Amino acid sequence: MNASHPNPQGTLFVVAAPSGAGKSTLVNALLEHEPAISLSISHTTRPPRPGEAYGEHYYFVDREAFEQEVADGIFLEHAEVHGNLYGTSRKTVQDLMEQGRDVLLEIDWQGAQQIRAAMPDCVGVFILPPSRVELERRLRGRASDSAEVIERRLRNSREEIAHAHEFDYIIVNDRFEDALDDLQAIVRAVRLRAPLQRGRHEALIEELLAPGV
Repeated sequence: MNASHPNPQGTLFVVAAPSGAGKSTLVNALLEHEPAISLSISHTTRPPRPGEAYGEHYYFVDREAFEQEVADGIFLEHAEVHGNLYGTSRKTVQDLMEQGRDVLLEIDWQGAQQIRAAMPDCVGVFILPPSRVELERRLRGRASDSAEVIERRLRNSREEIAHAHEFDYIIVNDRFEDALDDLQAIVRAVRLRAPLQRGRHEALIEELLAPGV
């Protein structure tokens, strides 16, 4: 008999990176390969980029509405990044984890600090670009950002990278396939941690420990 504990608590994964490191591309690929992970959709005051849809990529709101949501206490974390506000719904994350779903947050280092304070069992992953030259090339290769926005993101990247050591894992996104393999390996390793496995396979462990077999 190999029964599992019903609905063990899911794991919260927090992925951060400077703009241009390829975080969103990696996260999207991970979600395609790992359907058991749910992406928590953030609220933001920034305008949608071409191809982005409300409720699929972000909940796009104006600053007044966002600030009211902050006052109402709906956010697990919130921060201002590159002049725009971002926040994560507390209820969305908690509901998914209580259903046994792993949840992934794609946020900045400021939000990650707040998440660690509120949920210290979360797993943090920081994505680095392979070089400063490549980071700038990727940012300038975007068709959606103005020159002013790109320069601001490049300036801010130094402060963002200075917080990489606060995370549990660091991945260098040089060759995309290797970085994706590393990200998947982290997810698999976390799911195999003893406390989680004991919860999932409680009945099996009890059977194996039973005397007289």
